[in-house]
Amino acid sequence: MAKVFAPQIATGNDLLEGDVVYFTAAGGWTRVLAEAATAGSREEADALLARASKFPNEVVGVYLTDMALDAEGRPVPVHFREEFRLKGPSNRPEHARAAATQA
Repeated sequence: MAKVFAPQIATGNDLLEGDVVYFTAAGGWTRVLAEAATAGSREEADALLARASKFPNEVVGVYLTDMALDAEGRPVPVHFREEFRLKGPSNRPEHARAAATQA
């Protein structure tokens, strides 16, 4: 049985600050998950990754990750790793990004 395709986004880390960033439909990077471009098919995901990978002097570690979509069509993490990355650094609680900034 073939796996059903899940919506995907392109993510990586800002080269200078290390922050988690998400690729947008406009062709740039954002720290807000709700602004990420979402691919709805394997072909769209491949194209999204190709576009997102063209910024080696800005972003490192670019990859695709599965997402669910909320009622408004915004991406929501389905894997623990992405939920963890969304919250920011975990070495000290005061370093974590507030969840409200991701809405």
